[in-house]
Amino acid sequence: MNSIILRTTTRLMLPLLLLFSVLLLLLGHNQPGGGFAGGLLAAAAYALYGMAHDAGAARKLLRVPPGMLIAGGLGIALLSGLVGAIMGREVFLSAWTEVNLPLIGHAKLGTPMLFDLGVYFTVVGVTLAMIFALREE
Repeated sequence: MNSIILRTTTRLMLPLLLLFSVLLLLLGHNQPGGGFAGGLLAAAAYALYGMAHDAGAARKLLRVPPGMLIAGGLGIALLSGLVGAIMGREVFLSAWTEVNLPLIGHAKLGTPMLFDLGVYFTVVGVTLAMIFALREE
């Protein structure tokens, strides 16, 4: 597509869409959203960029091949499941820790968030692999 309006709008909207996808990821275990919804929104943002420019430009902007995102996401999800086994408990058992983060303050971090992060990367990778393959045809 050769539209200056679409190209300009996409360049401005891409960071906002990616930021909103991270917000969906972070709110997912307490409110609607999570790794799947956030991953779909991130993939849609890159797909929109690919429509405005071309699939090669979107791949270049992504900087990581979709296959590596899939593998990394599956690895993170597997790691979140093995934390319970490493602690001598059941596999995929939730484990939580409390930390004080600068600028954020007191926060609870746990394996459900790690699992959501793995789902996020896997969904982004799978969706973009399909979209790029269809777009390049």
